[in-house]
Amino acid sequence: MSKYTAAAAEPKVIVVTGASSGFGDLTARALARAGHLVYAGMRATADRNAPRVTALAELSAAEDIDVRGIEMDVQDQGSVDAAVARIVDEQGRLDVVVHNAGHMVLGPAEAFTVEQLAELYDVNVLSTQRVNRAALPILRKQGSGVLVWVASSSTRGGHPPFLAPYFAAKAGMDALAESYAAETIRYGIDTVIVVPGAYPSGTNHFAHAGVPADTERAAEYDAVYGELREQLAERLTSIFPEGRGVDEVAQEIARVVDLPAGQRPFRTHIDPSRDGSDVVSTVNDRIRSEFYHRIGIADLLPEQASR
Repeated sequence: MSKYTAAAAEPKVIVVTGASSGFGDLTARALARAGHLVYAGMRATADRNAPRVTALAELSAAEDIDVRGIEMDVQDQGSVDAAVARIVDEQGRLDVVVHNAGHMVLGPAEAFTVEQLAELYDVNVLSTQRVNRAALPILRKQGSGVLVWVASSSTRGGHPPFLAPYFAAKAGMDALAESYAAETIRYGIDTVIVVPGAYPSGTNHFAHAGVPADTERAAEYDAVYGELREQLAERLTSIFPEGRGVDEVAQEIARVVDLPAGQRPFRTHIDPSRDGSDVVSTVNDRIRSEFYHRIGIADLLPEQASR
């Protein structure tokens, strides 16, 4: 897939959450290269992630683009509020929010504690609520903006086992995104749900995946499922087509951000392994559209269907 390189017709002020690595880092860079002013949200910018902030500054200078690290802990409302306030203070506006922050876990669902599931839900779902509560008053007042939600094909596709807490959280985020789309469209705010498939390399998802806290319970699954679990990444790699890479997700986000208002797809899939999520989503979105028409709220639907 060729990279998106078109210059932005109208530069936008954008914040990307969870931008210290993976999809977030790639997206921040792609958007800046498309001509936008990008704030790459991440934690610990003064210590652990200080080298990443420096790297973005060096990239900006070398390529004459504008992407900058900003302290934003999406699990802390105060941190999120401060980041958004700083962006608006420096730029006078905020045009695009990319909800990317998230974390994955790997292991038997039964072996994760309730507290672990709550933590994962906080990172993957409640984080978007914190960011929306800080950013949406700005976008609504402006009468324009874009909410980009980085979802997962696991919410509707043929997903594998041993990732249940992550998949459940992503499904929650997807449902939240659908409701927000209807509740913000009358303010001129577009919603785009970007649905990446399983990329077995190019991100830190598998390398940094969390594990069950109940190790004894997890071990009880080893005799029956241990080999399968260990081979999961390898099995995903075996069906992944050659010539495809994780950067295409960032390129797709840059592409949809640059589309005219009202012409952005409601949902767009980047799924080289073709797990079927696009098929199910098309049916889901059609049923939702039909229901909205039946109850007389069709004006809350975006013009563009899933692609």
